[in-house]
Amino acid sequence: MNLEKYLNGLSPEKRDVLLGNDTSDALHGAFTNKRVVHAGLMGDSIAGEKQQESYELALKKAADQMRQHVVYIHIPFCQTKCLYCGFYQNASKQEVEDKYVEALIAEIKAETSSRQIKDTVIDCVFLGGGTPTSLSPENAGKLLGTIKESFTLSAGCEFTLEGRIHDLVPEKIDVWLANGVNRISLGVQSFNTKLRQRIGRIDTREEVLKRLALLKSYDVTVIVDLIFGLPGQTREMWLEDVKTLAEADVDGMDLYQLNIFPGGALAKAVENGTVPPCADIAGQADMYVASRDYLLDQGVERLSLCHWRRSKRERSLYNTMAKAGADVYAFGCGAGGHFGGVVWMNHRSLADYNAVQEKGLKPIMMAGHSAATKLGMIGDKIISDLEKGFVDYRGLMVMDHRMTELERVLSLWCSRGLMQADLGVYRLTKAGEFWYVSLSQSLVECAQVLWDEDEADMPVEEINGKTNDALDEVLAEMMPESTAESRENILKKMPVAVRMMLRKSSKDTLKTMLASMPAAMRDKMLSSLE
Repeated sequence: MNLEKYLNGLSPEKRDVLLGNDTSDALHGAFTNKRVVHAGLMGDSIAGEKQQESYELALKKAADQMRQHVVYIHIPFCQTKCLYCGFYQNASKQEVEDKYVEALIAEIKAETSSRQIKDTVIDCVFLGGGTPTSLSPENAGKLLGTIKESFTLSAGCEFTLEGRIHDLVPEKIDVWLANGVNRISLGVQSFNTKLRQRIGRIDTREEVLKRLALLKSYDVTVIVDLIFGLPGQTREMWLEDVKTLAEADVDGMDLYQLNIFPGGALAKAVENGTVPPCADIAGQADMYVASRDYLLDQGVERLSLCHWRRSKRERSLYNTMAKAGADVYAFGCGAGGHFGGVVWMNHRSLADYNAVQEKGLKPIMMAGHSAATKLGMIGDKIISDLEKGFVDYRGLMVMDHRMTELERVLSLWCSRGLMQADLGVYRLTKAGEFWYVSLSQSLVECAQVLWDEDEADMPVEEINGKTNDALDEVLAEMMPESTAESRENILKKMPVAVRMMLRKSSKDTLKTMLASMPAAMRDKMLSSLE
């Protein structure tokens, strides 16, 4: 479809959401809010009764040898709930953990002899959560041993375990490393004791540094995550955290912007005055630029706009590969992946996960078809390039002539101070770097509009919001005080990729998908559309 026609047909509000605000202060006001947590494309949804069949057919296909392949394992347990987290699922209890690990191992073993996975070389393994390091040494040994035995890991496979400082004790570390873990990513979030305790972290600054030193005495790559924008955190406190980390002799660091989930614990705590306010979007932008400039001045190498390394041991393969189109084989409660033309997410409810898995079925909560192969490649290129700070416009034109029209959007962002044109490559300014996730999501949505030939004859107002009656019925049930007009306005603000998927979903599929979301995530999605 002609991009100019599409953009001209948008309401002013939707156009601002997609392209951003016309402002001379791009760093602080290019968009009203961060559009999404992770950018991406969606294909058509798969009806509930067809999901198992579609997944099994994908397992019967030969692996795509033109892609890289990664394994993601989800551990949905935490010892404590951090105030900022919108994805907390289950408190750690030994008997619950024991049952879950057995179910998870069964899920893995049920698939590794399939044509898709058997003998397919795995380039990296990532255990995320939740808190994978919360597993007992016995359960960690069982699970990690199963992974080593069940998959064909490449010689240079990056094997990451995500976790928290409090779990760094020799009896656990020894088990992790003996079973193949070679990279540990730790959610420190802040070294400031007062800030840490305010958000629900356990250890003091001194204990954090002590345990980091212990871990560094082992032969393992160590990565630390920090978050900027925490309640009561100033620019000076943030820079002190970054300087402390830069001096801590870790191999790499991930610097993330705080996401506040409407209706979540952090939002409520700020509202009732239990904790100080969090930095607003402008304050977060200033923190981003301050840490960016400091690390570059110190000669720290940037792997992407969020990921940095101080040694060559750090490769950040999972983050890189997953955003560059690698096939992701995913297992566990709340895990999501894609391969063989199918994209899916497992049940987030532990009870539902166990109930389905016990029947010998993949515990799928929702599933869809991947975007068309070539469109998927275009989306992957846009997202992975912007992760590194640029858009390769020439490369996109070579991939498909329709992408030529993206220059209209790229030029607009140049005029607003988000990008600079450089011989067919559009490079992000500091302001563009801060807003890169929003830019990524908007650009892949524009690419999808250009790609979808079946939308070419559809009236603009249909693309811009109208959808099937099933979605309106589900929204009406969830928002009983809404009117037809207010719901239509909500739909008009949905990202085009989401809208195109939901348009073809059945009522049962929509209800299952929305009901299975964590309340904070669902509330954030609906409130962001109001």
